[in-house]
Amino acid sequence: MSRTARPGPPPDPPPHQPEERHYGGLIGLLLTAAVMVTVVLIAGPSLWTSSVPALAYTELLSKVDANQVAAVTVGGDGAVSGNFRDGGKFTSQLPTALGDPRLAEKLREKNVPVTGTKTSSGDSIATTLLAYLPILLIFGLLWWAGRRAQRTLAAGGPGGLGGIGGFGRSKARIIEAQRPDTRFADVAGYEGVKQEIAEVVDFLRDPSRYAAAGAKGPRGVLMVGPPGTGKTLLARAVAGEASVPFLSITGSAFVEMFVGVGASRVRDLFSEARDRAPSIIFIDEIDAVGSRRGIGGTGGHEEREQTLNQLLAEMDGFDQSSGTVVLAATNRPETLDPALLRPGRFDRQVTVPLPNQAERASILAVHINGKQLAPDVDLTVVARGTPGFSGADLANLVNEAAINAVRDDRTVLTADDLATARDRVLLGRRDASNALLPEERRSVAVHEAGHALVAALCEHADPVAKVTILPAGLALGATEQLPEAERRLYSESYLADLLAVRLGGRAAELVVLGEASTGAANDLASATAVAAKMVTEFGLSPALGPIGYSRGGAPGVASDGPELLGRPYSEQTQRVVDREIARLVREAEARAVALLEQHRDALGRLAERLREEETVDGTVVQAVLRSAANGQSVPAISAEPRDAAPR
Repeated sequence: MSRTARPGPPPDPPPHQPEERHYGGLIGLLLTAAVMVTVVLIAGPSLWTSSVPALAYTELLSKVDANQVAAVTVGGDGAVSGNFRDGGKFTSQLPTALGDPRLAEKLREKNVPVTGTKTSSGDSIATTLLAYLPILLIFGLLWWAGRRAQRTLAAGGPGGLGGIGGFGRSKARIIEAQRPDTRFADVAGYEGVKQEIAEVVDFLRDPSRYAAAGAKGPRGVLMVGPPGTGKTLLARAVAGEASVPFLSITGSAFVEMFVGVGASRVRDLFSEARDRAPSIIFIDEIDAVGSRRGIGGTGGHEEREQTLNQLLAEMDGFDQSSGTVVLAATNRPETLDPALLRPGRFDRQVTVPLPNQAERASILAVHINGKQLAPDVDLTVVARGTPGFSGADLANLVNEAAINAVRDDRTVLTADDLATARDRVLLGRRDASNALLPEERRSVAVHEAGHALVAALCEHADPVAKVTILPAGLALGATEQLPEAERRLYSESYLADLLAVRLGGRAAELVVLGEASTGAANDLASATAVAAKMVTEFGLSPALGPIGYSRGGAPGVASDGPELLGRPYSEQTQRVVDREIARLVREAEARAVALLEQHRDALGRLAERLREEETVDGTVVQAVLRSAANGQSVPAISAEPRDAAPR
């Protein structure tokens, strides 16, 4: 019986935190004081010295000869100052390098009192201070930054040195229990995934229930799935449901150009989590730091490997009873190091797949919240027409539909808006100026009519929903098929019909126009890819037998790991594989040509209908087949000379 997380008691109020001091004013005050001291030391003497005339040495000798000097004071560095007999003052400088004794003789002759003084140390002190002032300022700022970091950590805050002193600090965003507003109810679908994640929340709220049964809570939960499936949204919902602090960080935030910084940030992250226990650590895109060691690296001293080693040590080292759980998300699980995935580190791997039809309808209902819908909008039909769409794709679909409504000066979204948005997402923007030449338009109509008729004639093919010859993006036309139900297993008959439908366009060109064109390039590539999987992965080749060479990786998740190792089979086997792929594609083309030749009249009717109306739905295809079977005369498209076919 499945359980969901219980609400639990209300969270305790956060402890009183001392108010954070604002140190910006202190920095400004220190800088202002330093500038003022510098100005005073440089310009001070000139500010507090009165305006005293400075005499040249020869002029001073003349004044002494004229008996105008009353007293003289001589400094150790040759500086001269004195008083005139009329009360005035003067300054001068002795040429100490010349060693001229004339001034002393003249002063003795005139009985002028002479006083000697020592050299003042003020100038030398000022020069020394000016030389060391920048260094003193730097040390002062570092001391202040260290004191600030100590005060912040002592107050229980997440701050650190920041800037040049914060390379080793964690860059995690800390979300307290009262702040998140995302809940599991905001995540549509994925009930099984939410149940597993909810058990983590339940363990953090009431660990005694698990301890009573002898159960231990998980150390780590790894969420695996294609991009856009809502892994980060689920993590935010955990933050909203659990009344515990939530530390969120991306894998790339650990890696820096400086060796040892990543390991330091890992230590700091887990230290903060332990200080706030019980708590949750969420590492998004963990493959950025948790990749396999020894592949693509430079050895044991490579920064990323050191960071991964520290992460492994921290996940082994923290006390499980403290209530610290690590959540991680990735869309490339095959690249992760096996040591990271073993039990005791990431105990659970939760697959977040692409949503099924019912889940897509629920996700669409979330994204249309707050938007006005016309009565003709059926979310079930929209969900049925979007197989393989992720949650992010569906959000983009609804947004494109809203943009399309704004272009028409409307605020209500219609079914046509959603259909146009789906074509925009799958095929690209439809450009009205991208007009086809008459012969190209005819060839595209024949091509798409062939796809549609083969799909309608094959028993196991998905029903045709719409056929259009309007160019969109790189596609000159499109035949859309909608599955009646979600498929998880594909039979050999279904795959054979799929190949025939893919080659139906090329077969129609051969039947009607007598030659193929470049319009079938994408069809051939996709048909070859399906045939290759039938031969190498699904064991559907009689020549090769029940042997599968899987590419590996999690289902629905892109994988490029095994490709780095080359083919897992020999060249001789490759030749057999190539022959079997070519055989399957040729048989599918021959089957499509045979079907269209049997229904040549219906092919002409449908192609002509497409040339006239440009877009028809699946009911028109069925109606054309019935009318052709009943022998009703409708003009069929005729073959033209080969030189009229598109190049």
